[in-house]
Amino acid sequence: MTARPPNGRRPQEGDGRKPGATPAARSSRGSAPRTPDSGRRDAVVAMLGPVVAGSGLELEDVELRTVGRRLVMRVLVDSETGVSLDQVATASTAVSEALDGSRVLGDEPYTLEVSSPGVDRPLTLPRHWRRSVGRLVTVTQDGGKPTTGRITELDEDEVTLEIDEKGRKRRTTLALPTITRAVVQVEFSRVAAVDLDADNDENPADDEPLDDEDTDDNDSTDDDTDTDEIED
Repeated sequence: MTARPPNGRRPQEGDGRKPGATPAARSSRGSAPRTPDSGRRDAVVAMLGPVVAGSGLELEDVELRTVGRRLVMRVLVDSETGVSLDQVATASTAVSEALDGSRVLGDEPYTLEVSSPGVDRPLTLPRHWRRSVGRLVTVTQDGGKPTTGRITELDEDEVTLEIDEKGRKRRTTLALPTITRAVVQVEFSRVAAVDLDADNDENPADDEPLDDEDTDDNDSTDDDTDTDEIED
């Protein structure tokens, strides 16, 4: 890809100041990342949604931040069945080509990262909740304390959690609009539980819903990431 020079000009030391005035401090390459305006992000999301869909995936989010003089764009993709490395690579190529042929970023140089969301990403959309049925989550309601339980039932307005309190299990139903934050918890013993459940397949009536869990490509806390840097 062709590098694009940054827009604008560097301010001159004497511009707009009286003789002897102290120059204003400038940000350096080591300064904290800056978040570009939301209008630019919305334009990127609108353009990339159909591009990612054409790769057979869903656009989960777009993160834009400026580090030094370079824009860093992180594109998160997902699907109902998880995301493989090959799918991430395909989506990365499609996104890169779309950005290369667009003026949505102007002339600013950028680094592109395409990845799948980590398992610990917040549940913010209905499809996030749907994909997490059977998983252990920690939820926080308006003005309440965090509650950890396994999702056993879900509909448009409510979620039912099974909570383990010192070996005793109880179920509680929460209204989704009252939940301010929900995060899937990583379970390191999950694979062993699935193997044990498979051994007992001949007695499905004895299976507990909480022991029957699906594994997919998003079980790992590591993202499948493909990075494409646009060099100056």
